[in-house]
Amino acid sequence: MTLITPANPETLNAAASALKSGRLVAFPTETVYGLGADATQELAVARIFAAKARPQFNPLIIHVPNLTIAEQIVIFTPVARRLAQEFWPGPLTLVLPRTTSCSVSLLAGAGLDSLAIRIPAHPIAQALLKISQCPLAAPSANRSGHVSPTTASHVASEKFGSDVAMILDGGACQIGIESTVLDLTSSPTLLRPGGISLEDLIAKIGDIRIATEDSAAPRSPGMMERHYAPSRPLRLNARDPHPGEVLLGFGPTAPPTAALNLSLAGSVVEAASNLFAMIRNLDRPDISGIAVMPIPTTGLGQAINDRLRRAALGSTHNDNPQ
Repeated sequence: MTLITPANPETLNAAASALKSGRLVAFPTETVYGLGADATQELAVARIFAAKARPQFNPLIIHVPNLTIAEQIVIFTPVARRLAQEFWPGPLTLVLPRTTSCSVSLLAGAGLDSLAIRIPAHPIAQALLKISQCPLAAPSANRSGHVSPTTASHVASEKFGSDVAMILDGGACQIGIESTVLDLTSSPTLLRPGGISLEDLIAKIGDIRIATEDSAAPRSPGMMERHYAPSRPLRLNARDPHPGEVLLGFGPTAPPTAALNLSLAGSVVEAASNLFAMIRNLDRPDISGIAVMPIPTTGLGQAINDRLRRAALGSTHNDNPQ
């Protein structure tokens, strides 16, 4: 069982060191306990998905200590700035476009050009963010499909084992439900109700749409079948590239013709950490398409295959796999 430790200067420093080394740390926020990783490290972010057994690479919420840091990561509209000034720090997450210099992992944003971001109000979360000096990707600290944890003992009961370096105990969460998520990449759209009421948001900025699963507008986790598509056609379960294609390999058996390899060791966790960056790297106008070797469906392989399938559906060409 992962050790529960009371939050104090010594344990906060130890937690910050663990985060910088790419490990996971559970910590309290005013909403629920989060499972945190350095959001700038692709492999650390992949470990979140592995630990939670999360079936899809849904965008993760990025936690930062203040507006100055937030402005380095996402682009604020006037509406976003009004909401930030009114409700931050607090249980409101805003989905905004990434800045060109954004250092946050592509995996943390599920390969999209937007990020979900908030400033937590909990003093322990604030202290950890300031000491670690990195944005933290932090979904709720429970396995996928389980009830969100509001105490350190709830996190421990998830039995993450060595996947999590430590659990910082900050007592029971004050709010106890997740943050409200508002998409501001187009017209304001509520993606998830939470700790800030819809009425309070409307009072501040006016009309807000409510997202639905078949809505084409929201940039919401997993809501659209044809997300994540490169500009070049993507062909799945390939063994060799067709003329004009480049091959994205996987594992030690990848042929020498592979332009890149998601994981030479055949690790689906490493492959997840490289997925979006490598697809973007290969998405060039001088090629006719990207061929991707088969990826196992075990563990994070399920999520990798889900995203590749969506990318292939969104491309302009989709050959039958060979």
